[in-house]
Amino acid sequence: MGNNLQTSQNGMSRLFDKGDVFSDKCPSRDILKHVTSRWGVLVLVALKDGDTQRFSELRRKIVGVSEKMLAQTLQALELDGFVLRTSYPVVPPHVEYSLTDLGLEVSVRVASLADWIEDNITDILAIQSQRNEELAS
Repeated sequence: MGNNLQTSQNGMSRLFDKGDVFSDKCPSRDILKHVTSRWGVLVLVALKDGDTQRFSELRRKIVGVSEKMLAQTLQALELDGFVLRTSYPVVPPHVEYSLTDLGLEVSVRVASLADWIEDNITDILAIQSQRNEELAS
């Protein structure tokens, strides 16, 4: 896979051969924040199987997300090149969301983390409970 940073038309991106998330000056840190935010992870996982979904479908699937947070998350992921927004000129407006190739690649990675958490939730909760009991003593 080629280095998209070097071939981008954006002048700023030509400054980087590779990102450095430990640098407060590197834009990769903001992208990491978008991908790993609570709602970013859930949007990427919800779209991971290649399904195109409407906003309302995503909102129903991601229980607890507000309309505002879902819209902001989708916009950030779209600007990062992970989500494709397709708008159809009909009344009422019809907008669909899907993952780009880059979005599919990152969704597989965050889905792996989410799967690991789900697989280990019993152990994690037991450790949390034990720690809380120790702190209460």
